[in-house]
Amino acid sequence: MDVLVVGAGPTGLALGIDLARRGVEALVVERADALFPGSRGKGIQPRTQEVFDDLGVLDAIRAAGGPYPVRMIWKDGQRLGEQPMFDPVEADAGVPYTDPLMVAQWRTQEALYARLVELGGRVLFGREVTAVEQDATGVTARCADGTVLRSGHLVAADGGRSAVRRAVGVGMSGQAVDPAPFLVADVRLRGLDRDYWHTFLKDDGSGVALCPLAGTEDFQLQARLSEDAEPDPTLDGIRELVAAYTHLVPEDVTELRWASDFRPRTGLADRFRVGRVLLAGDAAHVHSPAGGQGLNTSVQDAYNLGWKLGAVLRGGAPAALLDTYEEERRANAAAMLELSTGVHRGELRRGKATVQLGLGYRESSLTEETRTAPPALRAGDRAPDGTVDGVRLFDTFRGPHWTLLGAPAPSTAPTLPTLPAAPASYGPGIILVRPDGYIGWAGDTTEGLTEYATRTGAFMTT
Repeated sequence: MDVLVVGAGPTGLALGIDLARRGVEALVVERADALFPGSRGKGIQPRTQEVFDDLGVLDAIRAAGGPYPVRMIWKDGQRLGEQPMFDPVEADAGVPYTDPLMVAQWRTQEALYARLVELGGRVLFGREVTAVEQDATGVTARCADGTVLRSGHLVAADGGRSAVRRAVGVGMSGQAVDPAPFLVADVRLRGLDRDYWHTFLKDDGSGVALCPLAGTEDFQLQARLSEDAEPDPTLDGIRELVAAYTHLVPEDVTELRWASDFRPRTGLADRFRVGRVLLAGDAAHVHSPAGGQGLNTSVQDAYNLGWKLGAVLRGGAPAALLDTYEEERRANAAAMLELSTGVHRGELRRGKATVQLGLGYRESSLTEETRTAPPALRAGDRAPDGTVDGVRLFDTFRGPHWTLLGAPAPSTAPTLPTLPAAPASYGPGIILVRPDGYIGWAGDTTEGLTEYATRTGAFMTT
């Protein structure tokens, strides 16, 4: 096979979808016997909604969740008042989605899995990869049950404790974000309405939040405990916790569906690529859950890597294109780690920065801005939505291809999607948009475009 993807979380499933639609032979393996059952990463940021639109899963994702409720602050059994969760993001023609969606992670994964199967992709459950060896022609993965799998490339999407990352000798550096232990759980309960994200705080900084999970009957419990507390992720432990922090009694927690405890930390892999092995998602970077950046940054990894693997394996692009994955995504992950840590510590608000619409690759070696007087929107930036002659840009971008704005398709790529101009927001000139929705090349004329396309595989078919 072309690619073995280790891990069937959001990262692995999104990558599997992108590879499947490019005709790349890939297999996703997952050590568990089923998809992850909890709500952990429940925020789908606007930029990730754009990605899911392109991958063909946004409608299913939106149907599986809903908007975030306003936070309600409680003290001594009394409601003190509402507190907005997010600073508003102004909508315009280039930004179709401005608000995060709340979708329990298990429902996001169900939607991604269904799309992967629809495209002919596969997930093999119950296969724990324990050893990885690579040579000049491929990668051999050995599983705990004795299964041996051979592929041209392997992508580690197997979480923060990645066995693959350890197997290829990549270290991870980071720091503690908070000295207190945390607990997160999905529960069923009575005695609270589902109109608010209910937050119960104590003067020592500890607290419990109970958030109704859109698209389910559950509440997600999030607890920051006192520093010397020992988390108890059992039903009895969570009942005691809820009774200690809220006006509810233990019996009001009627069911525990999933629970996990952790101490918030950051982690950034020293490398995102070792030969034919690439790291993505939590295997490459570990975030505090504050601000909803972890899952979203992980999906962006998959979206960046998918088109590059497809271009090299099916489009005839130079193998060196894969080097740009680490170049672009490691810098991006480092920035997101700093952001999520700032949100966790109360130094930054959720809003314009956390929706991930401002992320880009201006400094990337894949970025060429050749216009003599470039406007505010430049090569390396996210390509915004808009219309040209009544045609929506995001409709034109949708799919595994590049898109050319402001010039006809070249004779070497007659099927390349084009539009006769770019919207005014792009400024004057000719624009080449990458498959992941970023401006790769921009120029006053087409001079230099062919050379760029040769280097990136832009005019080749996959």
